[in-house]
Amino acid sequence: MGMFSVRKPRGFRRSYIYYDERKAKREEIKEQAERELGILPPKQFTPEDIRGKFVAATTHLRRRKEKGKKPMSPWLIGLIIIALIALMHFLTL
Repeated sequence: MGMFSVRKPRGFRRSYIYYDERKAKREEIKEQAERELGILPPKQFTPEDIRGKFVAATTHLRRRKEKGKKPMSPWLIGLIIIALIALMHFLTL
């Protein structure tokens, strides 16, 4: 099985060297306030605006993302189920 599987290449992740998160957040708040006051026209809808909002709103998903934990593999779950079935079989004999 391992001989015929194709490995997925590592994904590209750009990390900016000169990026100030506080400055970007401050400019976003300033732009939002100007839109509320009517100085700027309303912002058009883009999917980027809602991307990641669900994960940021739930504490357990946010913690999992910060720690870098991945969900359990289906192979591991299957192995645990098989082990439990075998254990039940040997205990009933």
